[in-house]
Amino acid sequence: MQKFNFSIRTRDGQHIVSVVIGASDQAEAERKLRQMYHHCEVLTCEMRGADEIRSQHTVSMEEIITLISK
Repeated sequence: MQKFNFSIRTRDGQHIVSVVIGASDQAEAERKLRQMYHHCEVLTCEMRGADEIRSQHTVSMEEIITLISK
């Protein structure tokens, strides 16, 4: 499963910068997006790689020790 990061404008005109949706392809991600935000306008869509997602959640051993010691 891939992650897609959308920037949208809702039908009310509100700008939402980051909506991340997991899907097998972009068409499926847009379908899921439109179920949540009816009649929205897609401004940008970026595919997020698995490596990028993992690197955002990587925690070093030093950070873990610091959390435990607090």
